[in-house]
Amino acid sequence: MGKRTFIVIGLALTILFGGAGALYAYDSSGTDKIAKGITVGGVDIGGLTAAEARTRLNAQLLEPLKKDIVVHHAPDKWTLTAEQAGLKANVEELVSTALTRSSEGNFVSRGYRKLTGGSVETTLDPDVSYNAAAVDKLVQAVRKDVNRDATNASMSISLAGFKKVDSRIGLRVKSGKLTKAILASLTSPTAKRSFVAETEHLKPKVTTGDLAKKAGTILVVDKSKFTVRLYKNLKFVKQYGIAIGAPGHDTPEGTFSVQNKQVDPVWSVPNSPWAGELAGSTVAGGIASNPLKARWMGVTDGVGFHGTSDDGSIGSAASHGCMRMHVKDVIDLYPRVPVGATVYISH
Repeated sequence: MGKRTFIVIGLALTILFGGAGALYAYDSSGTDKIAKGITVGGVDIGGLTAAEARTRLNAQLLEPLKKDIVVHHAPDKWTLTAEQAGLKANVEELVSTALTRSSEGNFVSRGYRKLTGGSVETTLDPDVSYNAAAVDKLVQAVRKDVNRDATNASMSISLAGFKKVDSRIGLRVKSGKLTKAILASLTSPTAKRSFVAETEHLKPKVTTGDLAKKAGTILVVDKSKFTVRLYKNLKFVKQYGIAIGAPGHDTPEGTFSVQNKQVDPVWSVPNSPWAGELAGSTVAGGIASNPLKARWMGVTDGVGFHGTSDDGSIGSAASHGCMRMHVKDVIDLYPRVPVGATVYISH
């Protein structure tokens, strides 16, 4: 091999090692920069230094995540701050991982990539942590303030008439859906942070419209006026005169119901001093010695409505506790009143 050949080989080696040295020096000059093509949760940090990447990730990833979560249900609102949620993102770890990915390979491949404008196509997913119990606490607060049971329509009776309490539809927050939406937003910087608490309606078992039908038949006894008024579905039908219990045999007051009914009722004589020799006996129905004439509608403890032959007692306190009626009146009332009908007695 001639001298000229050695010169050519030497020159080639010098160029080769010189180029490699230059390539190594070029690669070493950018070791603190993140390779192009690396993104974190949609945020491009390629070509940035570690410090620049931290700044960008804090601004575009962490700061949006730190915005308050707000739940609305007019007229109220509830807020969950990032601090309350214990929200954290692994920014330092992500930057470190990006630098590690950028330094993979050797100085030749890295230098070539930088010289040619190549990139490392890598997407890193941020690890966002939070306190799920804080979200549960928020949703529970919304439920506590918004949820309400359905209220059935109701009614009270007095001598003045009927007082209705309207039914009300209940509300229940769709808590599962709300919780899921909030949890998803906590880990996404682009997700919305404001939510409307959706609710579902709870229907009452008895609506205001049902009330009249459910009220059925009602008898209102006004002891001070010696009358009984008949109502059907809360509408007045008819009024009848009555006699009530004499002093010492007071007709009981309160709300009762018709317990039993009988045509030409048998009289089971109370075992009381006023019954005399009949006390404790039974008198057949439909005979002259039986004071319970024509019809019987029992209310409570042997007290009820019945016909009387003593028409002059109607409009006075004359009975032993029962509500006496003219025979024609009790016969007229009897088929209008079913067992179970409400009986209200007052004065």
